[in-house]
Amino acid sequence: MSARIRIAVDAMSGDLGPRVAISAAQIFVGRYPDVDLLLVGDESKLLPLLLKDNFRHTRVSVHHAADVIAMGDDPLLAMRHKKNSSMWVALDQLRSGAVDACVSAGNTGALLAIARFLVKTFPGVNRPAICKSMPVDVGFTYMLDLGANINCTAEQLYQFAKMGNVLAKSTGLLSPRVALLNIGAEEQKGTEVLQLARQLIAEDSGINCTGFVEANAIFSGAADVIVCDGFHGNIALKASEGVARFIQKKIIKTARKNTLNKVLSVLAYPLLRQLRQELDPSSYNGASLLGLQKTVIKSHGNANVNAFLHALIVAREQVVQKVPALIQKEFQSY
Repeated sequence: MSARIRIAVDAMSGDLGPRVAISAAQIFVGRYPDVDLLLVGDESKLLPLLLKDNFRHTRVSVHHAADVIAMGDDPLLAMRHKKNSSMWVALDQLRSGAVDACVSAGNTGALLAIARFLVKTFPGVNRPAICKSMPVDVGFTYMLDLGANINCTAEQLYQFAKMGNVLAKSTGLLSPRVALLNIGAEEQKGTEVLQLARQLIAEDSGINCTGFVEANAIFSGAADVIVCDGFHGNIALKASEGVARFIQKKIIKTARKNTLNKVLSVLAYPLLRQLRQELDPSSYNGASLLGLQKTVIKSHGNANVNAFLHALIVAREQVVQKVPALIQKEFQSY
C-alpha cells in the first residue's frame, strides 16, 4: 500500500449512474484528507458532471473507460467482451497496484467473476464471500456469505468463518462469537453440511464457535459473525432491508394519520429521526468481497449518495485495517 490511500471508483455502474458516485466522492474527500479517488468511466459523461458541480479537487482524478457493464448483462459474457468497461478498468487498476481498493455498485456476478480473474483469491481460499455489517442491539454483526456462493460445502463455510473472524478482530474484538445460521439453535438441528461445518469451526482453536443461531436472532447481538451460504444469506439480507423500509414507512404514515399524531410526532421528532437513521439500510451499505488479495467493496445497485458514501468509508477502513493481509496470514498456516 502506498503512503496515501487510493481508491478506484467504478463511477458508471449501478442503477443510478455516475451522479451518485460523484456526489458521494465530493463528500468523501472532504472528510478524509488521506484518500485520493480515481473515478473510472466515460470522460464525456463524467467531466461535464464534475464541471456542472464546480467540483475540482486535487485528490480526485478521472480515468477513461468507454464501456459499462449493465446490471442485466451475463457475468461471463461481460468478462469476456467488456474489458474496456468501467468495472474491468477499475479492478485492473487494483490488480496493477495503482490503487489500494475498488468500489463498485455494478452487476454483482460480473464484479465477482472479474475480481476473481484479475485480483485473485489467496491460496487456501476456494471462493470469495460477500460480507457486510448488520446493525444489532449494541454495535453490529458481520454476516457472510450474502450471495456469492449459492451452494457451499462444509469446508467453504469453515473458510467463511475464518475470514469473518479475521474481519471482526480487525475492528478490535478480541474473541468474536462465530455462529452458523440454522433453522434451530440446538446441536442436532440442520443439514449434514451444517453439522460438519460446525464441527470444523469448533475444532479451530482460533475461533470462538458458539454453535448455531436462528434467523430471528440475527439482530439480537448473539453473535459477532454469522456464517451461511449465499442463498440463505441473500434472502435474510433482502428480507431485513425490506422490513427496515416497512417500519420506516409505518412510522411516517402513523405520524401523519391525524392531528394528534402530528403534534406528538413534532414533540418526538429527535427520537423519530434517530430511529429512522438507525433503521436506514443505506447507513450499512458496502459489502466486502472477502478472500480476494486486495480490497473490493460492493455497493448496493440502487445506492443513494449516503449509501455510496458509506461504501467508500468501508473501503478506506479495510485498507487502513489491512484486512486482506490479515486474511492472507490466517490462511498461510491453513
